Amino acid sequence: MKIKKTMGKEKNKYYVVWQGAKPGIYSNWSECQKQINGYPNAKYKGFKTHNAALKAFSEDYQNYWGKDSFESTLTKDELIRIGSPIDNSIVVDAACSSKTNLVEYKGIYLKTREILFSKGPYEDGTNNIGEFLAIVHALGYLKLNNSKIPVYSDSIYAIAWVRDKEARTNHQRNNNNKKLFEMIDRAVYWLKTNKYPNKILKWETRAWGENPADFGRK
Repeated sequence: MKIKKTMGKEKNKYYVVWQGAKPGIYSNWSECQKQINGYPNAKYKGFKTHNAALKAFSEDYQNYWGKDSFESTLTKDELIRIGSPIDNSIVVDAACSSKTNLVEYKGIYLKTREILFSKGPYEDGTNNIGEFLAIVHALGYLKLNNSKIPVYSDSIYAIAWVRDKEARTNHQRNNNNKKLFEMIDRAVYWLKTNKYPNKILKWETRAWGENPADFGRK
């Protein structure tokens, strides 16, 4: 969950949906999202070229889904110190458009990459707000399911906000983002009135690669 993430410039131009409402190849994220939102165990991935997407769609999703070609530049000792992510966990991420300020977030179960929740887009927000709401949503989800597994986020700001039980955003409230700020208020109230055993851990991008809950838009 990187602060610099935007929806304005897409890294991927084509999206393959192997399992969704209507499997196929889609030329933009919004169309892909329609096929996967609310669909249990959706399987999808973004590609830079149409030929790559065609090849992937013709093959088994297991050859592509949840995999990348990331190679860490950290030393062996650094990688040993950091260790590996815990598979039995939730990973959250958010995306915010630099052009429209639309913000959305989601959470996945790391072991299977299943999307557990996906919310938005909401008007006039920031990436930090989305990251914060994603963590709190995950904590609420886990409490409801009586689960003690950890939550990963790659936003040090959102992790700090949750720790301090305060959304320290400078973004101004207005009529457009009224719903978003109501969600923030409820999230802060939840943190102040609930206890949870779940650890909130930093997703170590330099060691493990891109956050697997990433929206694929940079």
